[in-house]
Amino acid sequence: MAGSQSSGQPLVPARGSALLLLSLLLLLSQLLPGCSAQTKRYEPTWDSLDARELPAWFDEAKFGIFIHWGVFSVPGFGSEWFWWYWREQKIPAFVDFMKANYPPDFKYEDFALEFKGTFFKAYQWADIFQASGAKYIVLTTKHHEGFNLWKSNNSWNWNSVDRGPRRDIVKEIEVAIRSKTDLHFGLYYSLFEWFNPLFLLDKANKFKSKRYPVAKSLPDLYDLVNTYKPEILWADGDGDAPDTYWNSTDFLAWLYNESPVRDTVVTNDRWGLDNICRHGGYYTCSDRYNPGHLLPHKWENCMTIDKESWSYRRNAPLSDYLTIEEIVSQLVETVSCGGNFLMNIGPNKDGVISPIYEERLRQTGAWMKVNGEAIYETKPWRAQNDTLTPRVWYTSKPKENLVYAIFLQWPSSRMLVLGEPKATSGATTVKLLGYQDPLKWITVPNRGIIVELPELTLDALPCKWGWSLELRNVQ
Repeated sequence: MAGSQSSGQPLVPARGSALLLLSLLLLLSQLLPGCSAQTKRYEPTWDSLDARELPAWFDEAKFGIFIHWGVFSVPGFGSEWFWWYWREQKIPAFVDFMKANYPPDFKYEDFALEFKGTFFKAYQWADIFQASGAKYIVLTTKHHEGFNLWKSNNSWNWNSVDRGPRRDIVKEIEVAIRSKTDLHFGLYYSLFEWFNPLFLLDKANKFKSKRYPVAKSLPDLYDLVNTYKPEILWADGDGDAPDTYWNSTDFLAWLYNESPVRDTVVTNDRWGLDNICRHGGYYTCSDRYNPGHLLPHKWENCMTIDKESWSYRRNAPLSDYLTIEEIVSQLVETVSCGGNFLMNIGPNKDGVISPIYEERLRQTGAWMKVNGEAIYETKPWRAQNDTLTPRVWYTSKPKENLVYAIFLQWPSSRMLVLGEPKATSGATTVKLLGYQDPLKWITVPNRGIIVELPELTLDALPCKWGWSLELRNVQ
């Protein structure tokens, strides 16, 4: 054997052995956990970065939970924009609220003393999220108020470790979420801060200087990625500054090429002024974006259960919360049109997910338990909604030759007319998810099919807020 010890020669492999060793190392780099198989490198240009394919897990997941929690949860009034509306815009409702409840010298920063998270239990949150049927979580690590939910070395004492809870909230939630094998962990980060002196200096200089991103936002972003290894990085808050000010393309090139999550991370489109719905991993386009038609690019509908706010409001009436029927309708429409559905909740200052939020999450989970087959890992079909019957939306699994018709109203006649599916003679079958027996159907020439739904009592229905038909072998 070349290089054997008995020859008395150094252990240097022959040329053929070296090539074999190199091949084995390359193979191991593709197979071993933590070893990247990525060969393509991305340049710090939008043309290059936008050409990166989204990791498949994101499109398959379909449904996530957004969490807005911060110092703004303490006043619990109006909005997560409380500080801006009170101090900068001086909106009367916010000014009057402060006059009625706090002394004249009270500062917004003083709210941090009450942000203690007294009853916050990360594993309890994770249990609720898992019960909702969500597949990923996006935690707000820092909103525009600038308060970090981890010990940022660039946040002075304006963070959850030095003030308020005196806990690393991001770490606790990361550990809890990752204890659930079917949940992906993501982080939201606001690029700008309303009243950060460095940002205000740069803004006054028309963003020709970069004191703030160099001292704060970029170090924070690198820290979040290296420390917590998120699978989603959800940027927001460009502060009317261009991506060149934020150095976004250089950061994203590092994220995709060098970072510990380079193969799995997903990013959105909020990396600078005018980037939204144009550049980035997937598009959000606007808050509560729900176009109602198929888009050529992967997108996400980030929306709120509380129709008026992303954060907890102590004074919110029941009518301000979406019903479970409204949530299911938005979820189905979003997925049918190729989007992901990111549903937001706002815990209170004590770290409690209020009963109305928990109920909506668990109701969604109960619906997904029956109908998840028509949501997870699906693709848009050739038609997104039905042409004859309103409130019917379609998804598909092409490899399995399956189409799902999700209908949101049970017809009183039990006859569901579907104008889009065309039956394949002798091969088409129809099944109601959550119901064992196959369903009868007839062909309507050139108009689709009519499905006879089973005669069931309300208690015997598979679910209460929308139902899914599995159509096999339809054109």
